[in-house]
Amino acid sequence: MSGRLVRLVCIAATAATTVLAPAPATAAPEPGPAQDPASAQDAVSVAGLLTDLQQLYRKAEEATEAYNATEEKLKKQRAETDRLDRALARTRLSLHDSRGAAGRLARQQYQSSTDISPYVRLLLARDPQHAIDQGHVIRRLARERAETVGRLTGSERKARELARKARKALDQQLALTERRKKEQDEVRERLHDVEELLASLSRDQLTALAAFEKNGIEKAQKKYMASGALSSGGGSGSGSGSGSSRPSAEGGRAVRYAVRQLGKPYEWGAEGPTSYDCSGLTSQAWAQAGTPIPRTSQEQWKRLKRVPLTELRPGDLVVYFPEATHVALYLGDGMVVQAPRPGAKVKVSPIAANPVLGAVRPDPDGKPLRRYEPPELPEGATDGSDEGYDGYADYAAPAPDTSTR
Repeated sequence: MSGRLVRLVCIAATAATTVLAPAPATAAPEPGPAQDPASAQDAVSVAGLLTDLQQLYRKAEEATEAYNATEEKLKKQRAETDRLDRALARTRLSLHDSRGAAGRLARQQYQSSTDISPYVRLLLARDPQHAIDQGHVIRRLARERAETVGRLTGSERKARELARKARKALDQQLALTERRKKEQDEVRERLHDVEELLASLSRDQLTALAAFEKNGIEKAQKKYMASGALSSGGGSGSGSGSGSSRPSAEGGRAVRYAVRQLGKPYEWGAEGPTSYDCSGLTSQAWAQAGTPIPRTSQEQWKRLKRVPLTELRPGDLVVYFPEATHVALYLGDGMVVQAPRPGAKVKVSPIAANPVLGAVRPDPDGKPLRRYEPPELPEGATDGSDEGYDGYADYAAPAPDTSTR
């Protein structure tokens, strides 16, 4: 047994931080009167492993959401940099044209220059009216020349300002690219810690860990449902019942999209169509439903309309942990669709699989459907670990992006 594992198995069981629900599968079961002391010690050891593993996963997810936030900023910054570059190119073309027009005016003025004043030309003219008409033409040409010079000056000023903004935008883009690279490395480091811990466990220990977690989640879910935290009408039935039990039209589309993604692998930074992370799944589900929402779980929690858990309806987003670093899409009947963790797949889980922070609604003005038929779940929709302990060697990460554009 590795030194790391010896340290871990000696960790006392601690509960993960909770807000509205107890952290599942973190507390060791209380030994009964007939429980063997060795069994009690084993339970404590497994609880310690689970607590440590949950902390590692949580740190990885926090790093992932930070990476996602920077990636979104970088996308917007790239678009702004490209916009400024295009505007600068157009302005430089206009400046080139203005300089050409100014050059032609200068040549014309040189070629037609004379020391005779317009008044003398008028007195000497055989046809004074013709001279007056010529004066009007001359004044009009003078105005055109002034306008040309004004355009030239304005184009030069605009070109200088756009060039300054373009340089600043590019600097910001390069800074975001560098930050994203650091956050990318941070995610990989956190996932390596998870891999290292899981690789140190035997198959029996992994089995015990999964069973302990499942038992903890089941207990947490029963307690959560019995607490009245969810509305009695918060199921997914059709036709009758509370309006909160039925989604809006867009919410129903988001649910159906999420259900179609069941079984696809978790991949940090991914937003479909072949893999997802937690907020990648929820943001794409609502985008496909016709309501774009923020990319990250923290922005979803910050910017979307919050709703009481007693008013949850299918399609709402359930946000987890005090830092809002995990999110799932509510199905009804106390269940959610989520992309849990690296090594896991998109699945249906109990709402209490993680400590609940609260819920938000992407379409607060959406009216509940009069009738709602929930999508049929495929076989095995709830299979697999909610924590992603299976397949721990299959951590898929995006290839490093070395481009700055």
